[in-house]
Amino acid sequence: MRYQSQSVAYWYFAVAMVLFGLQLVFGLLSATKYIGPDPLLYILPFDVTKVIHTNLLIVWVLTGFMGATYWMIPEESRAELHSTKLAYVQLVLWTLMGVTAIIGYLFRYGTGNKLLEQPLPHKIVIVICMLIFLYNIGMTIRKAGRFTTTEAVLMIGFVSAALLYLPALLHYENYTVSIFYRWWTIHLWVEGVWMMIMGGFLAYLLIRLSGADREVMEKWLYVIVGLVFLAGILGTAHHYYWVGVPTYWLPIGGVFSALE
Repeated sequence: MRYQSQSVAYWYFAVAMVLFGLQLVFGLLSATKYIGPDPLLYILPFDVTKVIHTNLLIVWVLTGFMGATYWMIPEESRAELHSTKLAYVQLVLWTLMGVTAIIGYLFRYGTGNKLLEQPLPHKIVIVICMLIFLYNIGMTIRKAGRFTTTEAVLMIGFVSAALLYLPALLHYENYTVSIFYRWWTIHLWVEGVWMMIMGGFLAYLLIRLSGADREVMEKWLYVIVGLVFLAGILGTAHHYYWVGVPTYWLPIGGVFSALE
């Protein structure tokens, strides 16, 4: 560890691993309910365990991304984080949001929108955490005065992830419209901007661990991220097959999903 402020990443990784463990527990619990008998049927029914399982996936991955970023940015910028205090405040808010959301799901407190079941107060906390995160990282880069391509790709990914969460804050009476915009968040996260984030991490790791030339690696980073992001955007259409959209989405979704 070259910079003291990088130690904040350990706590993010610890929380991510706990959430990952919980995801496995609720996933296995959901699977065993198919086998039966189910002694927890009236305490933890399948719909509750599945909601917790799927939402934990999103939360622990994002927690890991944030922790990895708090480790990587000081290395790339060659400077301490702007504020470790803000990073810890963000982690506490984020963890409280996750814990209270799980408790809420146990009592069926949620929106019912698959993978985005978080109630509006929790979604507002998510937005606040993302704003704290982006501000902290942005100020670190600005103060350091060094902005690499890997950092640029990483920041574009996180800013895009924040913007694509906006449709999740809105309520749609029409179910088809609700599903349509849900995938703007979920698919374009998982198979779009998250690929940009992971591309930045992988480029950093390859440069650091293999001694690969930075200039060569960053050129390939543009190519790979560009292809994945383009395919991810149009590949979203493979979720549109049964939601009442025009039929031209069928070949578009099929072709670009294959490219992904």
